[in-house]
Order: sequence, then structure tokens, then C-alpha cells
Amino acid sequence: MRDLSDTTVAVVGGGFGGLSSACYLADAGADVTLLEKNDQLGGRASRFERDGFKFDMGPSWYLMPDVFERFFDHFDRSPDDYYELEPLDPHYRMFFKDGDQVDARGDIDYMRDLFESYETGAGDRFEAYLEKSRDDYEVAMEEFVYEDRSRLRDWLDPSVARTAPVGLSLVGSMQSHVEKYVDHPKLQQILQYTLVFLGGSPQTTPAVYNIMSHVDFNLGVYYPDGGISAVVDGVVDMGDELGVTYETGSEVTGITRGPGAFRVETAGETYQPDRVVVNADYAHAEKELLPDHERQYDDDYWDSRTYAPSAFLMYLGVEGDVEPLAHHTLVLPNEWDDHFEQIFERPAWPDDPAYYLCVPSKTDDSVAPEGHSNLFVLVPLAPGLADGDQLREAYREKILADIAENTGVDLRDRIVVEEQFGVQDFGDRYNATEGTALGLAHTLRQTSLLRPSNRSSAVDGLYFTGSFTTPGVGVPMCLISGQHTAEALLEDMDADVPLAQ
Repeated sequence: MRDLSDTTVAVVGGGFGGLSSACYLADAGADVTLLEKNDQLGGRASRFERDGFKFDMGPSWYLMPDVFERFFDHFDRSPDDYYELEPLDPHYRMFFKDGDQVDARGDIDYMRDLFESYETGAGDRFEAYLEKSRDDYEVAMEEFVYEDRSRLRDWLDPSVARTAPVGLSLVGSMQSHVEKYVDHPKLQQILQYTLVFLGGSPQTTPAVYNIMSHVDFNLGVYYPDGGISAVVDGVVDMGDELGVTYETGSEVTGITRGPGAFRVETAGETYQPDRVVVNADYAHAEKELLPDHERQYDDDYWDSRTYAPSAFLMYLGVEGDVEPLAHHTLVLPNEWDDHFEQIFERPAWPDDPAYYLCVPSKTDDSVAPEGHSNLFVLVPLAPGLADGDQLREAYREKILADIAENTGVDLRDRIVVEEQFGVQDFGDRYNATEGTALGLAHTLRQTSLLRPSNRSSAVDGLYFTGSFTTPGVGVPMCLISGQHTAEALLEDMDADVPLAQ
């Protein structure tokens, strides 16, 4: 592999994809400068602090620990060089709005009995489902996630054909797949709740994402002490050790190809790197940062994409305890089809919402003052919805009443710190198209090579990384995307693809 010691690279955007790419490229010898619009690194994994409360503003689930171990191991390091992990038990708690309550645990015998209690024979079928999920995970990760197959020619590799005997679930929806194993709607919800994090619905998300059950029940759910922001700090610190230069408060306003180098414009400076990696919102970069003749996709393409949900979030500092909430808690209507319809089919603020509550103070005393609880509420919303103070205030009252009714925890007279974040804020803070909280949804038509490429087809030396590209949304996937992007750049250098002209 070519030594990049004579190559300069600008990475635009400091989310996990950009941080990951920067580490891989700096490790290969490149002179890497990462430019971040905001004053914090981490992208959507920002932190918010007030009056002794410390909130993760975005991602809050630490899943797929094997991906983090693999990432740090590439640099001869380990996650525990930078942060400590706490296993969670239960992994999460579910409150159904008919009064039912369920804990999901990594104890497979417990889960088998739980499934059997809802549906005769479902215990055996749960174990069969989990076995299939594990097999699919192993094949999917080795052949389609760690191995970048973002181009049609990548699918002609003989190793792809060898996955057929394993029966990898490449076709069909999650709904059709789950229905083969269990009929009870609550059991289906337990197996499908992770779709909220993939930005799809059971009807539109490919069946291959059954792999998330293996992630959940077999690999476990963890909490990094200090929250996901501690993981950001760890990756940033490692990048610093590798030689990455970070420039925060440096919003990029334009990218264009110049003679011999790119021109990357910020409000205060012009950078002239040999190569550019964009971790900013892909659609925003194409529409707002690149000249028309250097774009790959027109406005019709971006308008036709299915964007993952946005969200209405409330960060709450609360007096006292919040029993019986768990660290991760989901509140679900008995039938959640209407909620998905109001995200993907007939966009509106959901009438009977499914939502998520995170209480990191259950695990970490450092995130709230003594005698208080740190809690945030996340309600998935359709991207592009109208947003404003009146809508938020009315919905705030609706959600707080819903929490009290369905969990028994009344927060309304105990809130001492509150901040809200919504569709408009995702657009303003992260330049997120339609205010999406995640990126492109994982629909049947937006998976694998059907996602935008991490190589620009219009400009040599221009690359993209993050949740719009392969392998997709979520912190682990963005770490892997950063590797794919760095490897694409290195591959092009080895093939003597010319620098920008």
C-alpha cells in the first residue's frame, strides 16, 4: 500500500465517519486536517451540559462491541485504552400501552420462556430465529459490511455466490421474515424495535436486518462510562496521537476542484488539499458545497430518496428517582403500524407515538447531581415536518402525560433542567436534509450498492463517508464507512488515479 506521507487530505465533518476516515488516513501517513462546523466533534453524537447534568444529544446505545474492538485493534489499541464499558441488565425495558411490561435480557433461557409465555411454541421459534440471526450476522459482516460492495462489480466476486448455501436473507422485508417465526404482535415488536435506529419500517426494511437480534441478545448492550461522548473523545484522542489536526468552528462553505489541488473554503480560510473526504450530509454537500458540474446526483435524485426519521427530543434534568424506568426504556402502542405510517406514508406528528426514554443516571452517577435523574425522551418523527414552538409545547405536554399514564412516572412537577431539539435543529446544527436524525433510511431500495457511493463519480480525489453511504446508519456502521472510504482513497492512489486537475 502506498505511503501517503506526501499527500494532504481535508476531511469535512467530524461525525464518526469523518473521525474514522481521518484515523485510517493519518495512520497511512497522510497529512489530515478535519474541519468541523460546530464547536464539538462527534457530529450528532454531541453533548449538552447544564447545571451538573451531562446529556448525550444523539446516539445513546453502545451496540456491536466487536466493531469497536476491531476498529481500535487496527491501530494496535483497545477500547479500554480510552473508556470503560458497563454491561446493561436488562438490555432495555418495554412498556406496552395496554399496561404490559417486558424486560429484554441477554439470558437466552429467560427470553425463551418470555416468548413461550405469549405464544405456544414461540420459545423454540425464538431460538431458531436467533440462530438464523447469528448465521446471517456472521456472513453479512464478513462479506457485505467489512467488505465494501458499493459497486456492481463488487457483487461479481465468487465469495458472494458462496453465501447462497447459508441462506442469507437478502430479499423480502423484516415483517415477512419475522412473521415466519412468531404471530403475536408484541413478540414481533421485540424482534423489530431496532428498526427505529435503522430509519425504516417493518414493511420496508430488508430481512437481512434480522442480524440486529444477534447484536441485541447475543453480543449484548453496553454503556460507556461518560456516555457515547466518551467514545467520541476516545476516537478523537487516538486521531490526535496518529497526527490528525482538528479545526472546530470551521464550517465549510464550498468545495471545488482546482489546478493540482482542491479548494475547500471556510469563512476564515482556504485549504488546498490533494484529496477531500466529505462526512457532511451527502445531499447538503452536493447541493450547497459543490458546483453543479461536480455533482453526481441532481435535485430529483435527492428529492426521491427516503430519509430516515427526524426526532423530537427533550433533555430533562429531574429531581428524584424515575423508577420503574430502566437505563433504556421503550414505550410502544399495541399496534405501531399507525406510527410508522405517520412517519413514512402520511407525515404528521404521531397521534399515538412510540418513543424511547434514556436514563443514563441509572448506570452513571457522573451525569446528574446527587438526588437527581438525567433523562432524555426521543420521539421519532417524519423528516421534513413543520416545527415550531407552539407545536413543540403542545407535543411536550402530550408526551409527558403519556409517560405518566403508561410508565407511572410523572415528571411534570420535577423538571429542573430542560432543553428541546427537533426537526429544525437537526437542519440548522448538522445541515441535515429534511432534518433527518440519521441519514438515508435502510429501505429495500436504499441498501448496499443502492446507497450513494463513497467515491465521487464526477470528481477524482473526492470521497464521501458516513450514514448516507455503505454500510449505513449507526455509530458502528459509520466507523466501518470511514474505513471503506479511506481504503477507496488508498486504492485509487495505488492505481495512480491522478490528483485533482
